[in-house]
Amino acid sequence: MNLFADIRGVVLDALNALAAEGALPQGLELGAVTVEPPRDPAHGDMATNAAMVLARPAAMKPRDIATLLADRLAQDARITSAEVAGPGFINLRLAPSAWHEVVRAALRDPSGFGRSTQGQGVRVNVEFVSANPTGPMHVGHTRGAVFGDALASLLDFAGFDVTREYYINDGGAQVDVLARSAYERYREANGQPAQIREGLYPGDYLIPVGQALREIHGDSLLDKPEEDWLPQVREFATAAMMDMIRDDLALLNVQMDVYSSEKALYGSGRIEAAIERLRTAGLIYEGVLEPPKGKLPDDWEAREQTLFRSTAHGDDQDRAVRKSDGAWTYFAPDIAYHWDKIDRGFDQLIDVFGADHGGYVKRMQAAVSALSNGRVPLDVKLIQLVRLFKNGEPFKMSKRAGTFVTLRDVVEQAGRDVTRFHMLTRKNDAALDFDFARVLEQSKDNPVWYVQYASARVHSVMARAAEMGIDLSEQALAQADLDRLDHPAELALAGKLAEYPRLIEAAAAAHEPHRVAFYLYDLAGSLHALWNRGNDDQSLRFLQDGDLAATAAKIALVRAVGVVISSGLAILGVTPAKEMR
Repeated sequence: MNLFADIRGVVLDALNALAAEGALPQGLELGAVTVEPPRDPAHGDMATNAAMVLARPAAMKPRDIATLLADRLAQDARITSAEVAGPGFINLRLAPSAWHEVVRAALRDPSGFGRSTQGQGVRVNVEFVSANPTGPMHVGHTRGAVFGDALASLLDFAGFDVTREYYINDGGAQVDVLARSAYERYREANGQPAQIREGLYPGDYLIPVGQALREIHGDSLLDKPEEDWLPQVREFATAAMMDMIRDDLALLNVQMDVYSSEKALYGSGRIEAAIERLRTAGLIYEGVLEPPKGKLPDDWEAREQTLFRSTAHGDDQDRAVRKSDGAWTYFAPDIAYHWDKIDRGFDQLIDVFGADHGGYVKRMQAAVSALSNGRVPLDVKLIQLVRLFKNGEPFKMSKRAGTFVTLRDVVEQAGRDVTRFHMLTRKNDAALDFDFARVLEQSKDNPVWYVQYASARVHSVMARAAEMGIDLSEQALAQADLDRLDHPAELALAGKLAEYPRLIEAAAAAHEPHRVAFYLYDLAGSLHALWNRGNDDQSLRFLQDGDLAATAAKIALVRAVGVVISSGLAILGVTPAKEMR
């Protein structure tokens, strides 16, 4: 049930009826008509912009349309008043029964409340994390992993067919550096000093890799030239790093559906085929790029190269795909990889990149547009940095990785649920502060605790209601006499529940899972506020001694809140708290 969508349907029906009567012109486009919460709750429960957006195409004054529409809307049983405001907005107030039906809907279908058919089974590929397989994941990867996983869950909840994918960047020079670093640890395991020279990975995490190599090869690789040992050490070390990365992701309860390898593209003909497809479309040519202003990128040469005419698809400049020496640029396999995703039949692609990849966005979108003839959109979500603090001071933990704070360090300090929720308390393109003291404190200022406290309060009330003999099954609570919920504060809480289905669709459309975290914080606040009012007004207490009917109605409302909190936390990948410790 989506009450906002239902009332919008009432508005559209009224507009069509007015058009059929000749009061409005026929054939008006109604797509821009919305029904939303008013900016000021004092103005009503909902508001529609219908008169404002239809005034020009109808060649009528907004208030004239609003007056006609308000009179028609007031005839619906769920709408107690429809008032014209300002230049032509219509503020609506709903009958208590409309809010009661929201509570019943949540109880009748706890797992389905808020779910949407918005996606209509559209196939979406969400590629996220995709960290180089050169070491454990760091705190920046943590945020990207949580964001990508929550976005995938959100889209699934909104009716999309979602695939989570990890692109293993195992085809570039960084895996050769990994192999050389692991080889030094192998030498160390054989009693020789490790020479961790500048440019190699110094982290202790490679010590077990060196030891494992010794168990397999003994000292047989020590006297061999690099060209002999590099391929096998590289393959072994890369596999070891991917095992470590999978373990790190498991700490966050992130499970990928697909792991794709960059290395597998080389020698397969896929890169050549992708570039040839662009060439056939007239988008590949030989030329010399103009030197860009400022720092020169890695793919610029003052020589003739093979270029992709990415400016034809919205990029700022054309991009090199093959260097003058015949080697592919790092962009070429990425083109082939995205073409592979298009070939696999995805209707939408989402890439989750670190903030340092901002300059890569337009070229990748241009390539996807060209390869799909504009059919498949690519949305790139950039993840800004995470700054670590403890009690307001910059916090440095033991860096067993050698150069950075790991995901494992963060999760072991704060816990999985706290880490996941807090990583979604800011929009992805805003920097996020992670203060280990703040994310664990018990206060309203800590959104993780505040929402979990609401969940624990729901479980506490339900346990006490069970002791009173209340039937707590959703079916029984849905049959409670909800007319007993008549206080404005109770109806306001039910109204907050009504926003959930609308919130899901809006967050999914914008690819912004943080909106779910924000909503849960507001919902928790509404529950806590009603709880606190019960301290002064006994009629608002959830448990009414001697009045089982009133108690059942209030428990039905509390249970519905618990349904939505659990649903929203599930999207964020967080386990609802049953008690606070």
